Amino acid sequence: MKTLLLKVDSDEPEPQKIHRAAEIIKTGGLVAFPTETVYGLGADALNPAAVRRLFEAKKRPLDNPPIVHVADPMEISRLVAKVPKKAQLLVNRFWPGPLTLIFNRSEVVPKVTTAGLDTVAIRMPKHKVALELIKQSDCPIAAPSANLAGKPSPTTAQHVYDDLNGRIDAIINGGATNIGVESTVLDLSVDPPMLLRPGGTPIEALRKVLGEIRLHPFVESEQELSLNEIRSPGMAHKHYAPKAKVVLVEGQVPEVVAKIQDLEKSYRLKGDKVGILATDETQAFYEANVVRSLGNRKNLSTVAQSLFRLLREVDAEGVDVIIAEGVSSEGLGLAVMNRLRKASGYHIIKAK
Repeated sequence: MKTLLLKVDSDEPEPQKIHRAAEIIKTGGLVAFPTETVYGLGADALNPAAVRRLFEAKKRPLDNPPIVHVADPMEISRLVAKVPKKAQLLVNRFWPGPLTLIFNRSEVVPKVTTAGLDTVAIRMPKHKVALELIKQSDCPIAAPSANLAGKPSPTTAQHVYDDLNGRIDAIINGGATNIGVESTVLDLSVDPPMLLRPGGTPIEALRKVLGEIRLHPFVESEQELSLNEIRSPGMAHKHYAPKAKVVLVEGQVPEVVAKIQDLEKSYRLKGDKVGILATDETQAFYEANVVRSLGNRKNLSTVAQSLFRLLREVDAEGVDVIIAEGVSSEGLGLAVMNRLRKASGYHIIKAK
């Protein structure tokens, strides 16, 4: 398959290019497109054959449900059995934006789109290209991240091309994504609501609107959990991982720096090529083969924005091991730490 590349202006996407991509969606094809979080791989959510192709192209397990993207909150009503009052409060406050809501599904949604579950995950992205594509496709779009399953999520069209060229019909290049980690996933099919995946909308903001929200044990887990049912993307299977081994070091900053320095020397003595994911405040303390800063500890949005890109870039340097610093779990830090723990396969070292 030859993958069509469509470069667009993310602020003023060219209608003819979006129309061309929408025609591919309408005829059962697969199109990668930018959102404010990461690039998504889109298929007509109501076309079972198209959704199956989506799973095949990504090599994605069939029990891992994609998120259904809509361009108007009014589209929810036909996709779900009931819209709870809490959902309306959240939609009014956070849509369009990086918040996915889980509802009991209606019969309109094919079971393959929900991975056989009785629930459906829905969000409205805050990105002109994504919204125009959904509108012109005239259907809700099922879209997991546009990468091969298990690899770091793509934040540029180049990342998508590296993983999926020749496996999908088209890639819309709308530049780098803004947030850099996926949407927050909140389950509204239970009461009180449950956070299944931390992401671009911090839980602190959600609690200001709803009050009580429970955290699924997976969210803050420091070890792999056995899950009977995968209710959200990112809850099971290997995720976000580069080829190199990843080690995550958590603790107070001075102790983290000292532990990483020791680890780097140990790996180097064994002949390993080492990459370190530091922060602006600590980057100068390391002398590994490759050292990159994730961003500023006082502004975790910078860390979230660069996380997946740097996992890919450091991996491309041919390192054997990547040692990453942990950050605070407040705000976007909860999403960052969730992704780093998953990327490391829960190989976590507590610095003391």
